[in-house]
Amino acid sequence: MSLAKRRVVALYRSPLYSPNQHRSNDVLILDATVARLRARGWTVRRASEQHVARGEVPPSDWYLNMCQGPDASERLARAVGDDTTLVNHPKSVLACHRHHMVPALTAAGVAFPETALVDVRADALPVAARVAGSADGFVWVKRGDVHAQTSDDVVRVTAAEVPAALAAFAARGVRRVALQRHVPGPVIKFYAVNHARFFRWFRTDGHANGNGHALRPDEARLRELAFQASDALGLEVFGGDIVLPAPDAPVLVDINDWPSFAPCRDEAAEAIASYVDERARAGGIR
Repeated sequence: MSLAKRRVVALYRSPLYSPNQHRSNDVLILDATVARLRARGWTVRRASEQHVARGEVPPSDWYLNMCQGPDASERLARAVGDDTTLVNHPKSVLACHRHHMVPALTAAGVAFPETALVDVRADALPVAARVAGSADGFVWVKRGDVHAQTSDDVVRVTAAEVPAALAAFAARGVRRVALQRHVPGPVIKFYAVNHARFFRWFRTDGHANGNGHALRPDEARLRELAFQASDALGLEVFGGDIVLPAPDAPVLVDINDWPSFAPCRDEAAEAIASYVDERARAGGIR
């Protein structure tokens, strides 16, 4: 690949989809990746998700795509040609929206909790009771389109509390939610790039990579689950949450395109830049 062709546009996520501390962290990971590509001789331009949503897509051969909303993703998918490479592709970003993600992961046989998509106007108590497993079991209520924009977009309630939760979502203009069975156990956050290139996981209770804790997960199973899910959605740069009801039985509860990589930003930025650079030199082939 000639130097003239090594050009990339970095598309920064809208603040709407980067709540709280994620806002600065999302900017930092893309900035760090851009800096490493520049050091490799790439020409870099920047644009925002708001620009893309308005149809203002700068021409390029490559895009580092953190856009997450449907408007920008659909515009970007229409605007770029077949010879353009996007990491991640907007079709994969849209596949992460829960109303697409749930059926895709289920069809792929991913270890994923029972999850039902419901209209907030519906009587969801029978569905909630089934998902909870019993009338006093817990249910996660998550907005059914894009990922959480506020802390109120993902809540844990009892089955009996679901109607009140749905009313709260409806009051904020959210029309569809996912009711997900609660899986007990420690929560693992993971971050990944392509397949074998980069994978890191962290316990949310502070025991990074399981150090000092008796319940150390089977890392090979974590990787297998994470990459099975990413393959089903077409993701290259991604992260998510896994629950461990047992060390060798991980269950994926969420996955999203291009997270902030806050606990491992420098490593991740180097891995992403290296991945993009090597793909470009090989003609864009994964």
